[in-house]
Amino acid sequence: MACGDSKESVDMNSIPLVALNYNVRHRLALYLNPGAVVAADWTQLAEEMGYEYLEIKNFEKFPDSTMKLLEDWQRKCFRATVGGLLELLKKIERNDILTDLTPLIEADCVKYLKKQCTPPPIQDDAVDSSEPCRITKSDDRYGNMPETFDAFICYCAQDISFVQEMISRLEQTQYKLRLCVFDRDVLPGTCLWSITSELIENRCRKMVVIISDDYLDSSECDFQTKFALSLGPGAREKRLIPVKYKPMKKPFPSILRFITVCDYTNPCTKGWFWDRLAKALTK
Repeated sequence: MACGDSKESVDMNSIPLVALNYNVRHRLALYLNPGAVVAADWTQLAEEMGYEYLEIKNFEKFPDSTMKLLEDWQRKCFRATVGGLLELLKKIERNDILTDLTPLIEADCVKYLKKQCTPPPIQDDAVDSSEPCRITKSDDRYGNMPETFDAFICYCAQDISFVQEMISRLEQTQYKLRLCVFDRDVLPGTCLWSITSELIENRCRKMVVIISDDYLDSSECDFQTKFALSLGPGAREKRLIPVKYKPMKKPFPSILRFITVCDYTNPCTKGWFWDRLAKALTK
């Protein structure tokens, strides 16, 4: 997969298990640690990984058997890949885990590949290595005060007219919010994936996701959404605000089904829409 390719081209069998962060491993443990009569637990997973009886009994000594198992498998097995783990979970019929955790696992894979695609810095003796990198138009050229925002707006090009209305309603009114709109605020010539990651994680308090049929076809929007969801425990409740502004023909994205939506299409609540969204961005 090249930098910036869509999720369909991600070969998880080529991605090492180290790509999975603590959050995903902890969630796996929540599913697999408790022994259950009706569902396979970590011991069945260990058997499929090729561990013998005495090795499995040894893992029982640890408070978090699943976490220890993944750590050991990652260390000793050259075939320990994300794709391999997914295949084993499928083999022990834990489709519930695959359904719930695949979006987060995909996000970890995207982050891992992005890091692999980021070239090492080239040292130029004529340039001070501490020289700051300007990302947005209003960044301090000396790097003393990087520009920050109330919200990063995740949108596709086809929805730019609604983004422009959002600017007029939230920035140019009594709310006086600062929105990060990529096509307006980000300097051209910078690495798309690295810059959006920096903006979402460190420079924007929230992220507004403009949901539409076109959004579902955008690899950039897919990356931005999954990156925000993968930032850590509680990130999904604190950071993301999905906005639906027009009727959709395609199903609403399942990855956002657990977050309350700001619905601009509902005529009964449309009058409250902007005030409700503004307060969600400032709370």
